[in-house]
Amino acid sequence: MKIMMHFLLILLCTSLFAQNEVSLEKPELFLLNKYSEDLNVSSWYMSEKLDGVRAYWDGEKLMSRNGNIFAAPSFFIKDFPKHKLDGELWSKRADFSNVSSIVNRKKPHDGWKSLTYNIFEVPDASGGLLERLKNVKTSKYIKIRKQIKVKDKQHLDKFLESIENKGGEGVVVRDGDLHYYTGRDNNSLKVKSYIDAECEVVGYNKGNGKYENVVGSLSCRMKNNQVIKIGSGLSDKQRKYPAKIGAIITFKYYGLTSKGNPRFPVFLHERY
Repeated sequence: MKIMMHFLLILLCTSLFAQNEVSLEKPELFLLNKYSEDLNVSSWYMSEKLDGVRAYWDGEKLMSRNGNIFAAPSFFIKDFPKHKLDGELWSKRADFSNVSSIVNRKKPHDGWKSLTYNIFEVPDASGGLLERLKNVKTSKYIKIRKQIKVKDKQHLDKFLESIENKGGEGVVVRDGDLHYYTGRDNNSLKVKSYIDAECEVVGYNKGNGKYENVVGSLSCRMKNNQVIKIGSGLSDKQRKYPAKIGAIITFKYYGLTSKGNPRFPVFLHERY
């Protein structure tokens, strides 16, 4: 009897684990390269780059770029179509940590009510970008990212400035004449006035003044093993409960100093 009970308990635990850790094969997506000043993107289409969580709808399930299934509530996906969609789960600018915490919970919850699914691609649809997007039927939770035709570099620069002044992450430019494709090439680009990079948290530095009882900055190791300090961009909550040692964070900076260090590094978010 004890052996049977033990066996049943193992089966139950295995079943619960499977329900919480379901994943599928990674979806094939288009990926962004970095924009370069020497590229002519006139007549391409530009839209705001959202700082949310990438999500792929396969016609039945909503999943991450790594193939993990999101526990999206039925009220959120009830109007989703039978065809595939690609977009970003998003709430508002500079809210990545909150969005990530909402979508990575293992069970459906009401937090999803603050999100929308912002579509920028319709896999398997025919025609150019705008023609593909015509297949999207918007609803309370499904939105389409507005695509603006680029007149010239000045037009792009002005649009980028307006987005960043509002606290946005940047701009995406795409060759709208191409048919749908996957992978990374120079026909889909991210445009930012700053450079972003990742580093590993390796330590904490005590704050001063109003931050004397919390973290003043994070010590982070970059890919070249260089260790830098990042304090700007941390919220009061992130200073009180900082990213764990070993966590990977994304930060932005504005070129390099004469010593080769990132200039004015600013914390953006933790990678999940």
